[in-house]
Amino acid sequence: MGHGGNVINELSADHREVEELFAQIAARPAEDAERRTLADRLTMELVRHAVAEEEYLYPAVRRYVDDGDDIADKELTDHGEIERLLKDLEGRGPGEPQFDTLVTRLRSVVTEHVRDEEERLFRLLADSCPAELLDTLGEKVRKAKKTAPTRPHPAAPDTPGLLKLLAPGAGMVDRVRDKLTGRGKQP
Repeated sequence: MGHGGNVINELSADHREVEELFAQIAARPAEDAERRTLADRLTMELVRHAVAEEEYLYPAVRRYVDDGDDIADKELTDHGEIERLLKDLEGRGPGEPQFDTLVTRLRSVVTEHVRDEEERLFRLLADSCPAELLDTLGEKVRKAKKTAPTRPHPAAPDTPGLLKLLAPGAGMVDRVRDKLTGRGKQP
């Protein structure tokens, strides 16, 4: 969840973690109950990551990168699709046909989103921002992930001000629910 380094390093490390979770899900037999646990961990990581990006990365992109508004809007659209897929996946068991369909679609959308961020957005941000700002953003992203929600809330606002206000409360409720149900625990 917290890897260290500037915002680009932090978010790139998250991307590798998510890729590994997708690989672990794919490596298990279709009916294996562990796939649900892995899908829950994947959901938790993706939601925390998205909230942190929406709170800190995209506002910086809007401010410092040429055409930053268009780029941030596109990334937020991707997040909306990812959250809807996560919400649909939330109630599915690994033996259900929709489970694999949703995981496959989610992996495709996330892979394209990651590619776009790493090949385009991160380069533009690195070229536009002083190193100190990237370091500060990395720290803010790590802090945001600690209090962010762990479940998809597709109807929640994606504006930074409202997110900073509402996300910690939703995150607290989600973490209590996770603790009570054992959701996302590593074996």
